[in-house]
Amino acid sequence: MDKIKRHPERARTERAQLDAVLDAAAMGTLATVVDGMPWAVPLLYARDGDRILLHGSTGAGALRHVAAGAPAVLCVAMLDGIVVADTLFDSSANYRSAVVRGNLVTLDEDDSAGALSVLSDGLIPGRSREVREHRRKELAATLALALPISPGQWTVKVRDAPPSEPTESNSAWAGVVPMRSVAGLPVPAPWVAPGTPVPASVSRLVESAREDKQLAWRAGI
Repeated sequence: MDKIKRHPERARTERAQLDAVLDAAAMGTLATVVDGMPWAVPLLYARDGDRILLHGSTGAGALRHVAAGAPAVLCVAMLDGIVVADTLFDSSANYRSAVVRGNLVTLDEDDSAGALSVLSDGLIPGRSREVREHRRKELAATLALALPISPGQWTVKVRDAPPSEPTESNSAWAGVVPMRSVAGLPVPAPWVAPGTPVPASVSRLVESAREDKQLAWRAGI
């Protein structure tokens, strides 16, 4: 992995720690250089073993640029808490972040179908088994890519701590405000007939988010 120089104590060096950060998020920012200018776009992704799956339209010129072999980097970050210190200078945030560099590989049609299902199930586990298979024209319109996770080409950084103890005695409150993402109740599309049941995958997704919230509440965070 690359060496982190700024706050090296926050670096995580185990591959399992990288996987944990990547698996906890669903969106990252893919960046490269196109015609000498910086280019970045937020994309949904899913980790599939030793590769990160991404996709976009075949009409996206910059995406075709990285598909052709231009070096790229995927950045992922999650805000876990606002760290409130006794001074603005010492205030901070608890977070998890990961950076993966490399060259993307374009997936062929056979691999694309499976990769797109993995991407969908990364967002809504089990959803791919509830719907029809991908159609050929849909696959033809989609550019499926994989970013290999290679040794020495990634970094992970985590802050998970209270604010630093003040150097001067004072009575100011200090602590951490935890931040969590939760799922709301599913909202049917306007054309869905009343009484149509919510798919099992969607119900499980909502229930899972509620369980996470309950666990956090019971832990006092």
